[in-house]
Amino acid sequence: MRPFGKCLLIVLLVIFQPVYGAATQKADAVLVIKGDKRLYLMSKGEPFASLPVTFGGQPEGHKQQRGDQRTPEGNYILDYKNVNSRFYRSIHISYPNFQDRQNAIELGVSPGGDIMIHGQTNGWEWAASVVQLFSWTDGCIALSNKDMDRVWEAVDAGTPIEIWP
Repeated sequence: MRPFGKCLLIVLLVIFQPVYGAATQKADAVLVIKGDKRLYLMSKGEPFASLPVTFGGQPEGHKQQRGDQRTPEGNYILDYKNVNSRFYRSIHISYPNFQDRQNAIELGVSPGGDIMIHGQTNGWEWAASVVQLFSWTDGCIALSNKDMDRVWEAVDAGTPIEIWP
């Protein structure tokens, strides 16, 4: 290849690398700080993305039982991805853990479950800028669809999630 051809190839690769060659940065952990309404994608203990989120109708406090509209607090695993959700993409949080189940037994209640990180309700994407201003889930962690795409690409099943008050 002639020098001009090599230079042109290098220039084109540099120009189009962000579109075609960039690998999505992978998170080795996710941190959610409920009081800040933020989800952080983490790599080696440092955040590389900070995304706005919303929670259930009773966002303060740890989830105690089914229907309390609280988001759990503590350490969990993002254990599987669901593309067939009634929300735009969802990633399951491994709530309830052993301690959550023990607490529910002591209270004589069901701990609930099916807690997810997800985008907007299917068909309501157009309302995300307004909906995200309110605590509207049943205890899940909700993002805009654009932000959910970012989380979806960065997180693999098995990634730990820590949820702080």
